[in-house]
Formats: sequence, C-alpha cells, structure tokens
Amino acid sequence: MATSAPYPTPPTSPGSGALRHPQWWQRGWVRYGALITLLMLSGLVILALVRRQTGTEGFLVGLGLAVLPVPWLTAAFRWLDRVEPGPWRNLVFAFAWGACAAALIAIVANSFATRWIATATADPAGADTLGATVIAPIVEESAKAAAVLLVFLFRRRDFTGIVDGVVIAGITATGFAFTENILYLGTAFGTDQLNGDRGIASVTAATFFVRIVMSPFAHPLFTVLTGIGFGITALSGERQHVRRVLVPVCGLLLAMSMHALWNGSSTFGQYGFLAVYGGFMVPAFALLTWLAIWTRQRELRIVREELPAYVLAGWLGPAEPFALGSMRARRMAREYARHHFGGRPAARAVAQYEAYATSLAFLRHRGRRGLARADFVVRERELLTELWQRRGMARPALEYAARAAAPARPLYGVPAPHWYGSPAGPYPAYNPYRT
Repeated sequence: MATSAPYPTPPTSPGSGALRHPQWWQRGWVRYGALITLLMLSGLVILALVRRQTGTEGFLVGLGLAVLPVPWLTAAFRWLDRVEPGPWRNLVFAFAWGACAAALIAIVANSFATRWIATATADPAGADTLGATVIAPIVEESAKAAAVLLVFLFRRRDFTGIVDGVVIAGITATGFAFTENILYLGTAFGTDQLNGDRGIASVTAATFFVRIVMSPFAHPLFTVLTGIGFGITALSGERQHVRRVLVPVCGLLLAMSMHALWNGSSTFGQYGFLAVYGGFMVPAFALLTWLAIWTRQRELRIVREELPAYVLAGWLGPAEPFALGSMRARRMAREYARHHFGGRPAARAVAQYEAYATSLAFLRHRGRRGLARADFVVRERELLTELWQRRGMARPALEYAARAAAPARPLYGVPAPHWYGSPAGPYPAYNPYRT
C-alpha cells in the first residue's frame, strides 16, 4: 500500500494485449444455473421420496414440526457470523445443499447399503444396526462436508477462518436435519394413525421430544467439527500442504465418530442413550459453543489491533477501530445512520462499511503473520476502495457510536507514529507504508 494521499488511485488498463474470453462452461451464469438446477432436482426427488414414505398427511405434520428449530438455529449461526457476515447466497446454498442434495444422497446410499448388507448376511436386524452406526455416519457426514468443501474452494474470499467454517457447516447440517426430521416425524405420525395412539404416549410425541426438544443441535454439532477443520486450513499458509489436507480430514473423521457414537447409543443398554447424551453430547456442545464465542471475540480483538494502521495512513477516522471492534458500537452506528441519513439504505451502507473494514483487518492480520495469498495487494486495494466510497455516511455514524459506547476512561487512542519500526511497537516487522 502506498503512502500517498488517502484515496484509491484509478484502476490501470489491462494493457494492449488481447482479452481472453472464458469458455461457455466457465461463465458465472452457467455455473449458477447448473447448481440451481441440481438443487431443484434434488429437492423434487427428496420431496417425492419422503412423501412416499410418510404419506401426504404425515408429510405435512412432519413439515410443520420439523421447521420449529430451524429459525433459532439459523439465528444462532447468523449471530456468530455478525463480526464478518458472509453473503446470504452462501448460507442459502448451504441450507439447500443440506436439505436437498445431502439428504437425497443419504437416503439413497443408506437404503442401498442396508439392503445389500441384509441380503449378504441374511440378518436384517444386524444390517439395520450396522447401517445406523457405520454406514449412515460415513455417508451423511461426507455429503454434508461436500457443501463446506464447495464454499471453501469456490468462495475462498468469504471463507477466512474458523467462524466461517462453523457457520457454513452448521447451516448445512440444519438443512439436513430439517429434511430428516420431516421423514422421522412423518413416519411416526403414520405409525400412530395405524395404532390409534394419540397425545403424549404417541410415537410422534416421543420422536418430537427426542429430535426437536432434546437434540436439535446434534447434526450441526457433528458437522461443525468438519467446518472447524476447514477453518483451520483457511488460516494456514499456502505452503503448509500436509496440514491443509490432514486437518479437514481429521475434522471429518471426528464428525463421523461422534455421529456413530450418537446413533449407536441405543445399543448400549437401557440407559445408553441418556449416558451418551449427558456425558458426551452436552459437554461437547458446551465446549464447541465456548470455542465459537471465544473465536468471535478474538475476531473483534483483531479488528481493534489491525485497523489503527489505516488510521495513520488516513483511510479511517481516529475513532473507527474502537467502534468497529465493538458489536454494540456497530449496532449504534447503523441505527444512527438509519435515523439521520436516509433510513434502511443508509444503515445498509454502514453495515457494508463495517463488513469491508473487518475483512481488511483480517487480511492485514494474515499478511503480518506471513499467510497472505498472492492477491494480497489487489484485495487490500479493493477493500479500501469500497470503504472510501462509503466513508461519507459511515464515518459520522461510527464517530457517534464510538463516543456513545466509549467507557468513562477512553480505551482507544490513535497510536503514535513512532510505534512503527520500534522494537516496542505492535508492528515492528511489517510496515506497508514505507517505500
């Protein structure tokens, strides 16, 4: 980054060389169209399969009950992603993949494998147990992990750390659990219709209590382990090839193992399910929740530590690092913009400014650690350009929020220029402003 005036220079022309036009299969609309078509076809097929197994009435009952945990699970992952919110299209893709493609793969592969084992061994009961404890965890976790892998490969700029991996994996698993719950609850309702059971003693009530009340987090908990593996890979250097491959694989294997333990808990005796639930699932859920929240706070700390460098260069206002490193101040800035600068469009512009500034802080943090990718300079310039275009509306709102949210004793001051290049300073090894 240059030390000249704090505004982006116009982009240079690509040169006199001939432009290379992408092939038809490389065009964005072709890829989006193919992906949407695939997900729609998967959705139609899975809809027909579930409806055939549950019946129309059972499908509707299952749908109404299975949708209950979806909003608050989705809201929890969106809250976790508020520091650097990812695009909605990634979340929509993840949910659709889990609910349609991954669920279809699981139903077809699990049914085929279980029938094959039952035919080969002439032991249907043993085939069902083996299918639930071995086949299902491998198939289902692999199918859900495919969504995380696709976002990691094709939306790499949106996948920068552990929180992104947790969010994509969790949303994918939420979609998968939604479809699976429709199947289980619809089948249970059909069983009750045949047996004449109603009320609390019904199979539907028991299934609802176990899957919706006690363990709505089960599938997200499994797949989040895979997401953490990809998140660690996103934080790794480009030359750490072994780590970049092994860590996601280890995360996937842990997800499969936890899934197998959960599915096999019913075979551990009368109290096996409760023992696994209370002794393993709940502590694991608490541990991963703490890890996710700690990572979120760490991201805010990175924002506060990295952005002062851009204050010295004139790109950001003096109070902005403090405001951008506080979720309360961010919310106050959006509210201020909405009430004083033109309603929701103004608040949206401030939210975009906050997101771009956070991405800039993370980019610089990776650069200082020697983990920057080849497009570091280009990406930094793009983010600074986006910030500069929104500065007129965002800066007053963030300055107001910084004053309103600041404690009695100010915690933030503009770092002194002599910090740079000084052994005692926070950035002794990297100074992008010197030429």
